[in-house]
Amino acid sequence: MSHLTDIDIEIRDIEALKDACTELDLPVEKAGMARGYGEALHRAEYVIRLKGPYDIAVNRQADGRWTLSADLWNGHVEREVGPKFGRLRQFYGVHRTLREAQRIGLKARRSVLQDGTVRLALCRV
Repeated sequence: MSHLTDIDIEIRDIEALKDACTELDLPVEKAGMARGYGEALHRAEYVIRLKGPYDIAVNRQADGRWTLSADLWNGHVEREVGPKFGRLRQFYGVHRTLREAQRIGLKARRSVLQDGTVRLALCRV
């Protein structure tokens, strides 16, 4: 029985997602099999390889967006990427913004607040 669930997050920039995973020390493999419940394997264009028993499958949709799918049983995945994928969402947003800022010629300054929130300041050079 498969317990794979699509995650409610919009990914449009796979390179920013890879950068976020690198920052979180999560390896990303191209064209792999993601681990799920009961040793089930799920084919994916990219796999975010987690330390626990499950992985995150990343697949492109017809409209160009990327879907993240994972087995959410017992909180294994969320322990590594944050509740409701919060840490992964945050770092994806940071890297997506930094990539776009660079593309349009903005300079970015990044700081981390005491609560772990990342603050970006963008300005024209």
